[in-house]
Amino acid sequence: MARELGTFRLHGGEMADNPDGWGMAWLHGGGFHLSKEPVPAHRSKLFARLCDNTNSSLMIAHVRKASFPPVIDMSNTHPFRRTCCGREWVFAHNGMVPDIVAIESSASNPVCCPTGRTDSEYAFCHLLGRIAKQFHGLSFAEPANWIDNLAEVSGLVASLGKFNFLMSEGEHLIAYGHDRLHHLERHDPERRVAQVLVATEPLDGHEWSTFEPGELRVYRAGRMVGHAMANTATPPRSNQN
Repeated sequence: MARELGTFRLHGGEMADNPDGWGMAWLHGGGFHLSKEPVPAHRSKLFARLCDNTNSSLMIAHVRKASFPPVIDMSNTHPFRRTCCGREWVFAHNGMVPDIVAIESSASNPVCCPTGRTDSEYAFCHLLGRIAKQFHGLSFAEPANWIDNLAEVSGLVASLGKFNFLMSEGEHLIAYGHDRLHHLERHDPERRVAQVLVATEPLDGHEWSTFEPGELRVYRAGRMVGHAMANTATPPRSNQN
């Protein structure tokens, strides 16, 4: 994993035009640790140390191209972290869905209020609001209970623009591919080990597979445990006139 993270770090301003911040959330001791900086990832000594020294069963990393808003600061740097339904969630997004800002601003969302200005954080809050409303009380250990609903709301947000994301509540890695996401799955039957990597662009020369448009995949311990296809439907509407 260190090699792939090291390659990914270079996409933060050296190998790709994503120079406006980086962040990484990783599971450790039953909760997420979160480190991020509003600086180019390829120049960050902290990110370089984390790439070399971080071992975790689940991590989400992001390098940012500031687009909406074009403001480079800590509050707009991914991943974002919130608590919902008794669990800690982290989220990172690739794409643009600026209309979600007005939609979410006009809603009454008791579980999540953005602290920054990026459309990504507003979209995260929108998802958590739907999760709290529809999925509370269901067993997260059984993805069949909630995956179709999450795919539906993901498709609604995606209808506003471009919406590729990674999200986790500490047990599952949830990946939604709107137009730009790839996955690489590795299995070692002898050691009974499975690993999955998900990225907007393949990180090395291995055989990566492309997400279908509107595809939601849910992984646990490196193995896919849920799958759904979103229907592109009428987008959510703002209550504002």
